[in-house]
Amino acid sequence: MIGNLESFQDELAASGFPPLVNKLAGAGFRGGIATRDLGPLRLVSLDTPESACIGRERDASDGENLAVKVMTRGRTRIEQGRGDAELGPTDLVLLDPTRTLRFESTAAAHVTILVPRRELRIRPAQIDRLIGVRIDGSHGPGALVSVLARESARSATEFREAEALRSAAAVVELIAVALEARLGDEQPAPDEWLRSRIVGYIETRLADPDLSPPGIAAAHNISVRRLHKLFEDQPLTVAALIRRRRLERCRAELTGSGRTVTAVAARWGFPDPTHFSKLFKATYGYNARALVTSNRAQTTKTRTAGPEEGGGDQGRQ
Repeated sequence: MIGNLESFQDELAASGFPPLVNKLAGAGFRGGIATRDLGPLRLVSLDTPESACIGRERDASDGENLAVKVMTRGRTRIEQGRGDAELGPTDLVLLDPTRTLRFESTAAAHVTILVPRRELRIRPAQIDRLIGVRIDGSHGPGALVSVLARESARSATEFREAEALRSAAAVVELIAVALEARLGDEQPAPDEWLRSRIVGYIETRLADPDLSPPGIAAAHNISVRRLHKLFEDQPLTVAALIRRRRLERCRAELTGSGRTVTAVAARWGFPDPTHFSKLFKATYGYNARALVTSNRAQTTKTRTAGPEEGGGDQGRQ
């Protein structure tokens, strides 16, 4: 969509962006905006003229999402938090919509991914270190996020619901990797280094039914008390982290496989299906069985589609 300043600002606000005051906008302003959803993610493609904008601090209740801004054309300088980033094509930056923001840009095009904070699992202290910091989009994990953001913004409407959820999970995981890599550019404190090792250990053993704080502590030659202390300033305790990551694995598998809820739950450490179902609904707000039902319905619909509906495959055979 291409529009004047008023219509552009209305569309921007509707997409979930904070209000911005553009000091260079005049009567001849023309901007383009397109919004697409990919599972829990919202992708906003912007095409803007030369701009100098200010976004004021907002209430914390408006902070459900973090924003990952990916440049595709032009250059932008962004100031937020302690960061001062100079971005060129393919570069990206993490932004917090609740904080004061200043930026100046040439005529530019960019894609912004609005990501629910809970999906990224980033601690407040890490967010403070990452906000407003340039992430190189020309190589490494940043390059993968940059390419995926641009491609997803173009093709998100072509995804079925199950495909969108799984694709969104992959995008979120890559964003997390890119952010962690940027944090890794700084020398971590000993506790942070050990905590990262433990999180990696947990991630690779989620299917192990014996995974627990005592076993994790023993594997790292520390006491259970020391283990809990390492995570006392984190959003989740060790046990809660294991539970959340197992639930996320279950959700991804239920979305894309034909397995039963009971089988998937047992595979990821939930032997009691009733307890799992209650925990899943309390976490995500809907029943785990709904994912299986939706997936089966979509599979049935695909299988019963005639040759002509499937794109004329019969004629090509």
